[in-house]
Amino acid sequence: MTRSFEELVAEADAVSVEGWDFSWLEGRATEERPSWGYQRAMSERLARASAALDIQTGGGEVLAGAAKLPPVMVATESWAPNVAKATALLHPLGAVVVADADEPPLPFGDAAFDLVTSRHPVTVWWEEIARVLRPGGTYFSQQVGPASVFELVEYFLGPQPERVRRARHPEDARRAAEAAGLEVVDLRAESLRTEFFDIGAVIYFLRKVVWMVPGFTVEQYRERLRELDGLIRREGAFVAHTTRFLIEARRG
Repeated sequence: MTRSFEELVAEADAVSVEGWDFSWLEGRATEERPSWGYQRAMSERLARASAALDIQTGGGEVLAGAAKLPPVMVATESWAPNVAKATALLHPLGAVVVADADEPPLPFGDAAFDLVTSRHPVTVWWEEIARVLRPGGTYFSQQVGPASVFELVEYFLGPQPERVRRARHPEDARRAAEAAGLEVVDLRAESLRTEFFDIGAVIYFLRKVVWMVPGFTVEQYRERLRELDGLIRREGAFVAHTTRFLIEARRG
């Protein structure tokens, strides 16, 4: 690595983090992908649907990758820059993007959709999902699991209590789905190796995924970042583990 700590920090602190496109990290970080192939599986289900809803669509990048959208395709998003980005990307494909605060109720009538999808939702309102699904309809989602990338989180925040480490456990999702009247037909979880090859990649990731280290700024953590920069230069990478789970639930 020939670039200095200050150069890497200045670059990563200035780059835009809008949308949900992580291509800036190519060559600077890697993350294993889950074996189930969410986008392919989502695309297959969308192709069979007549009316579908994608919740918390981000910039619309994942949904736009589907081979075929159903006749009625709606996406929701709460962050204004992403609403604009998703609209520009998805409208030409026939999808409508609705600005929504990600709090109940969803702005749709009962039994409006036969498929609801969501990749990495921040919150899941199970009762609302059950309400907007038609009888026989399906919720299909890939979600962040417990203690995801916590090697990095705890590097900055210190050891986290067990209740924090256990949050977003797939079995809790199963129980919540069932409590809302849904039948869980598939639930799988995996731990995936993640590597950061320079300090700029760490900064970009923490600026983009804001809930990892809440309130993260370069200035607040500059000395800790400098220490981590040294570790990466010595060892070649900072290794963490991402957790993901897939859940599919059906309304009876």
